[in-house]
Amino acid sequence: MSHSPSVPDRPRLDVDPELSGPERLRALREHLDEIKQVNDELETHLDAATTQREELAAEADALERENETLKTASLYVATVEELAEEGVIVKQHGNNQEVLTEVAPELHDRLEAGDRVAVNDSFGVQTTLDTETDARAQAMEITERPDVSYADIGGIDEQVREMRETVEMPLVDPETFATVGIDPPAGILLHGPPGTGKTMLAKAVANETDATFIKMAGSELVRKFIGEGARLVRDLFELAAENEPAVVFVDELDAVAAKRTDSKTSGDAEVQRTMMQLLNEMDGFDDRGDISIVAATNRFDMLDPAILRPGRFDRLIEVPKPDAAGRERIFEIHTEGMSLADVDLEALAADTEGLSGAEIESLTTEAGMVAIRDERTDVRMDDFREAIEKVDGEDTPVTPVAFQ
Repeated sequence: MSHSPSVPDRPRLDVDPELSGPERLRALREHLDEIKQVNDELETHLDAATTQREELAAEADALERENETLKTASLYVATVEELAEEGVIVKQHGNNQEVLTEVAPELHDRLEAGDRVAVNDSFGVQTTLDTETDARAQAMEITERPDVSYADIGGIDEQVREMRETVEMPLVDPETFATVGIDPPAGILLHGPPGTGKTMLAKAVANETDATFIKMAGSELVRKFIGEGARLVRDLFELAAENEPAVVFVDELDAVAAKRTDSKTSGDAEVQRTMMQLLNEMDGFDDRGDISIVAATNRFDMLDPAILRPGRFDRLIEVPKPDAAGRERIFEIHTEGMSLADVDLEALAADTEGLSGAEIESLTTEAGMVAIRDERTDVRMDDFREAIEKVDGEDTPVTPVAFQ
């Protein structure tokens, strides 16, 4: 803790009585100036002391509150499972043990199954808590629009059209569906090899619409404790319902919706419970509202047939690796900001059969790195040749390039 500087000594009046009138007046004025200077310094010290006192008072208040908190017994979040005449059955979050505990009569009348409550070490219900969406679910909401548009996606024009018809059009022009007399498609499943643009399609939808976009990965839904995955799925769809219109994007769907087996392990059982909750949210008794579902997977063959039936995913769209025209368009997109010197994109597209969009993007970046290593700002055909040779050396299925 810093200490205030010492207080200046009070100036002493020491005027020679034998001085003449003008000299005595000058001495008195000098003494007055000294008094004013000391007064200014004292006011500065007073301000510093006041500020320090306020800081110490705030610190003391914070320590007092912390002390009171430490002396208070800890409370835990629990869920009311069932109401009984003897009390209520609660289950503490993260703990699978259900406990019958007593509760005050006035509190008992306000409780319902599913309510969140605070309990003490003895599982005594202390107070009710507001309904709150899982923080992990809230973290999956994308508040800023992705910087991806349909113009950034090449080689899959047909898939873009189907995506816009299924997801975007019901959000921006629902009257058309009402006029025709049909309901919009329930959901869309994108499947195909890695790097073909499935996630980019979902990002473009988020960018082109005003809907709330919620992204989750199937692997994030597989939780450690029993029931946590299903609860997270329920919270995600509740979050979407509170922010309609909304788009829920499930990446890596195969992680949570794989074919069911006869396995009796607790891990497989928990994954199946999570999938059942997902199926219920997609096509349960309750109306899903203005919520569109988009999912993506690299392993279409692993998905459970129950999740593929109409009513859950009405559109199954394969996103294949691009053809020659698609590869040329992808080269155009990723080289748009590059300084090219006599680079034949059509030849590159013809000679890179088997590459996905992500691999072509990586190839253009590598070609630019070759130019940088040679201390050049323009990228040449030889740079792409070297980049393709490097990619080919990493066992990527690509046809050798024949340059003239």
